This record gives sequence, C-alpha cells and structure tokens, in this order.
Amino acid sequence: MHVQDWLDTVPAAAVYAVVALVIGLESLGIPLPGEIVLVSAALLSSQNSGINPIVLGACATAGAVVGDSIGYAIGRKGGRPLLAWLGRKFPRHFSEGHVATAERSFQKWGMWAVFFGRFVALLRIFAGPLAGVLHMPYWKFLIANVLGGICWAGGTTAVIYYVGVVAESWLKKFSWLGLVAAVLIGLVSFLVVKRKAKKAQAAHQESETAEPVAAGE
Repeated sequence: MHVQDWLDTVPAAAVYAVVALVIGLESLGIPLPGEIVLVSAALLSSQNSGINPIVLGACATAGAVVGDSIGYAIGRKGGRPLLAWLGRKFPRHFSEGHVATAERSFQKWGMWAVFFGRFVALLRIFAGPLAGVLHMPYWKFLIANVLGGICWAGGTTAVIYYVGVVAESWLKKFSWLGLVAAVLIGLVSFLVVKRKAKKAQAAHQESETAEPVAAGE
C-alpha cells in the first residue's frame, strides 16, 4: 500500500484526539514532540479531505491552553521542589541550566515569556509549571497562554495546511518529506536552546564558586 493510501485511512477523530493529547501533555510539562505531531497532522489534513484543518487547529489550541493551565496549577502547588524532582526525572530537559534560562526569560519578559515560549520547542514544557512556581498572577498567565496557543497552534496549522494544498501533487510523491523537515526544524530549535542553557549553567556555577571566595575575603 502506498503511503498516501494508508494516510487516507486514518480516522479524523483519532488525529484530533492525538494532537490535543500530545500537545496538552507537552504543555503540562512532559517532554513530548508536540510541534512535530501538529505539523504532521496539518500536512495530513491538506491531503485528506476528511480532516478539517479548522477543527484540527481548535483541538491543538485547546490542548495547549488546557495543558498549560494544568501545568501552572501543578507548578504553583509543587514550587521549587517540583523543579528539582523534574530535574532528576528528566535531566536533559529540566537541568539547572535549562531552568535558569527559562527563569531569566520570565524575569525579563514576564507574561510575554509564556506567549513567546509557545514558539520555542524546549520552552513550551517550562511555561506552565514555571509560571506557577514563580506565582505569576493567573489572569496574566491565562491571557498570554490563550493568545500564544491560538497564534502557535492555529498559525502552524494554517501555514502547513496551505503549503500542503499548494504543493499537493509534489507531496504525494514524498509523503514524509514534511515530517522530516519538521523534525529538522525542531532539532535545530532544541540545539539552540540547549546551547544557551549550557552557557547559563556555566555562568550559574561560576557565580556559586565566586560567592564562597567573596565570603572568605
């Protein structure tokens, strides 16, 4: 069976549910490839008339907003010990350097860190829990959360859908090309954030080393 024929058999309800669930769990604070799933589903909707891109975008937005809100509630209740626990469970994602980078973004941008964090692969898992840990007022968090969810989920769905429609005849021959491109984009985004996090962690360690020396003097 050709890949395109197999894609056409995927139930629309299953696609909507998977997209909402994966993005919701990622927004809650669990490291999952939400962006890759959304891009893949939007590309699929451009080739499968049974999948409505508007419903897809709405499901993705709902997953993002609800997941972030749950993450916020968990972070507000769990506080710093929660971040320490996440660091032990997911050291590659919640290392001290990554947390320090995200925290500086919140200190500098406030509620807009939640909005812009939605567009950065690694920061998406931090936004909700960290906003709760830092006790950001919920109304500010909710506004940025909703706007970020709509712009990111809705915008990504619309762009990928229309690109898929325009290039439909070409994409039929290379059904997985869009997915490969999404993976590469996500990987580059992750590496950039990871590099910044390493620099932040190194600076944090240097400051900790300097403090005892200064105290000794």
